Amino acid sequence: MSVEFGPSTAAVHAGEPRQRAYDAITTSVVHASTYTFANSAELIELQAGRVVRDEYGRYGNPTIRAAEAKLAALEAPQGGAAALLCPSGMNAITSTILALVPTGGHIILTDDCYRRTRQFVQTILVRLGIEHTVIPVCDTQALAAAIRPGQTGLILSEAPTNPYLRVTNLADVVAVARQHQILTMIDATFATPYNMRPLEYGIDLVIHSCTKYLGGHNDLLAGVVIGRPALIQPLRQEQGIVGAISDPQSAFLLLRGLKTFGLRMERHNQNGLAVAQFLERHPRVTRVHYPGLPSHPDHAVASAQMRGFGGVVSFEIEGDLEATARMLDLVKIPYIAPSLGGVESLIEQPAIISYYEMTTEQRNAIGIYDNLVRFACGVEDAQDLIADLAQALEGYMPA
Repeated sequence: MSVEFGPSTAAVHAGEPRQRAYDAITTSVVHASTYTFANSAELIELQAGRVVRDEYGRYGNPTIRAAEAKLAALEAPQGGAAALLCPSGMNAITSTILALVPTGGHIILTDDCYRRTRQFVQTILVRLGIEHTVIPVCDTQALAAAIRPGQTGLILSEAPTNPYLRVTNLADVVAVARQHQILTMIDATFATPYNMRPLEYGIDLVIHSCTKYLGGHNDLLAGVVIGRPALIQPLRQEQGIVGAISDPQSAFLLLRGLKTFGLRMERHNQNGLAVAQFLERHPRVTRVHYPGLPSHPDHAVASAQMRGFGGVVSFEIEGDLEATARMLDLVKIPYIAPSLGGVESLIEQPAIISYYEMTTEQRNAIGIYDNLVRFACGVEDAQDLIADLAQALEGYMPA
């Protein structure tokens, strides 16, 4: 689209041709493993780079291409970005790192990154001869000190992080990275392009788990990496070699979910803030982690960088592991489940759902407390979510 539209208009129209196949208003789901050529001359035109079309399913698909174009337009409304759709958010992270960091290289990541990202870096990459340094999130001095000139190839963080929703200063990260010509990658799943666009601050690559807010309906798995075309093209070539491709049905579900992206994000932002404010006032809640609250350590940075603060609220309550589990069992609207960003509210106790194999002491050492709750607000009415949390918080502790 030649005109820079707002996020809701782009979510509806960007990336898809005005005139679609069969005059349908929706983009077609193209289920094809291979594509035919009328004659050898057509094939030569493709190989010579004079036409853009599909050849084989591992190298491209029209439905997937439309989803990629829409995601790139949402992240970079002024143009100049490309997107690569992946089968999951984790695949977007792992395949990008493997493509960009060679054996003997070094990466820097922050300590509040998603646990599977940390596990990949600390176990699989180590076996491949790639070293790493973990630094405190939002610590620019620690970032600068961790750089190994000539070896560090990538700085990886999240904004906001999971589960404490820390928001790093993107401009500071870029300033340090550019001094040493190091690539930067931000997992902005919790923010989405509606609330924050890291490319505008000079970040090189943005990762999203499309499974979450972008899809929005808890019915698909997908991930995306977005950046300037010169960085995305080698990732696309590697994807065609290793075969870690998305599928057209998931791309179609993603396109459909994105049509209401702006509307959903407005409600997620409203619900997240309302729930966080309620929880901060509740006597049985000992701490609330939400960047939209002035009490959050990164509230000033988040207010400057973000349009809204999302629907995820993490909080700690009075009691131990068992008491916290009782509170979750009392809620009536949210489902107890992992993930976030869908229309349905979800609630989880990280100590049980993600770190149960650890002891309390081990969990405490990495900042995962037994009384920590992560609440992913859906698009229900805020007053209903608050009333439900109120009754659960009143009823979980014995009289």
